[in-house]
Amino acid sequence: MLLTVLQWVTIAACALCIGGTLLSLSQSARWWVRVWDFPRLQIAAVAGAAGAVYALAFFHGAIPGAILLAATALCVLWQLGRVFPYIPVAPEQVERSRVPPRRRGPQESTFRLLISNVLMENTRHELLLARVREADPDVVLAVETDDAWARALEPLARDYPHVVRHPQDNWYGLMLFSRLPLVDPRVDFLVQDDIPSVHTGVRLGNGEVVWLHGLHPRPPEPIRDQDSTPRDAELVIVGRAVGEAPERPTVVAGDLNDVAWSPSSEMFMRLSRLLDPRRGRGLYNSYNAKNPFFRYPLDHVFHSRHFRLVELRRLESIGSDHFPMLVELSYEPEAAPRQKTPQPDREDYVEAGEKLQAQAEAARTGADRPRE
Repeated sequence: MLLTVLQWVTIAACALCIGGTLLSLSQSARWWVRVWDFPRLQIAAVAGAAGAVYALAFFHGAIPGAILLAATALCVLWQLGRVFPYIPVAPEQVERSRVPPRRRGPQESTFRLLISNVLMENTRHELLLARVREADPDVVLAVETDDAWARALEPLARDYPHVVRHPQDNWYGLMLFSRLPLVDPRVDFLVQDDIPSVHTGVRLGNGEVVWLHGLHPRPPEPIRDQDSTPRDAELVIVGRAVGEAPERPTVVAGDLNDVAWSPSSEMFMRLSRLLDPRRGRGLYNSYNAKNPFFRYPLDHVFHSRHFRLVELRRLESIGSDHFPMLVELSYEPEAAPRQKTPQPDREDYVEAGEKLQAQAEAARTGADRPRE
């Protein structure tokens, strides 16, 4: 009896992993489809374990069993292939700078950024302040900031006098603190009128201006039956704008509510022609800080090929469900010809147009609003 139950459990686990893998190939924006973009490693682990148990204990050469095992093996290989670019044995996409990581104070040609989804309900404000003191970034981008967080972070303004404040009580407020001068900072609502993003130039010590885009689009999620259309449209808008000015030193950062290996993120990288410093170095899973078994890289820093990487770290917890992330980039324009950028093709532009059209239709009908 127990063996029979175990057999059916392994078959069900294999079938679920295969089905989820096939669903993730779809271009559907529905949350219950796009959720399969996230747990690539978990799916590979479950499918591998279930397939091994079935092969060792229950497979006797029958054709249906052989088909199941073959499909499970393909599932494991495909899932691992999607994550492989972020494993440390893969090629690094961004070159390492010879500039040593900063320990204190600004440098002429480096840009040190700390990003943190603070979790609006989190009251451990002092922990983020402590991380900022320890990491000594040039710029701090905090999202999910409400009025309570705005008051708590105000002491940062003493050392970071250039501030963009836009707190909100809907989990999408944001604040930007910079010790470096800001150039034409603005808060935009690119897709939805309650989802802000910040866009600004940041003048480095050597006079060069880095263009920073701080994003926190609304995610696909089951509770309010929200699909991925608004998120994908925001990534398309920013990606196309950045890609049309490839000569600009650019950084795009924030909680994108998407994993690095999803079709939407990969299309964004091609449209924007930006690089991901995590490739070849690790996953740098930033969410969920409270669940070590289900962690994904949701907090991102992409940058143009004008930079080499000085430092990339996941910082200690601040009581949020996201870990803060720290990156230091060195402006070295001579690196640009050596760093191959992803390039969009015709299908990317077609798909990008479809995503914007879908968002326009959803906005017209009110379908881009999460259901209460």
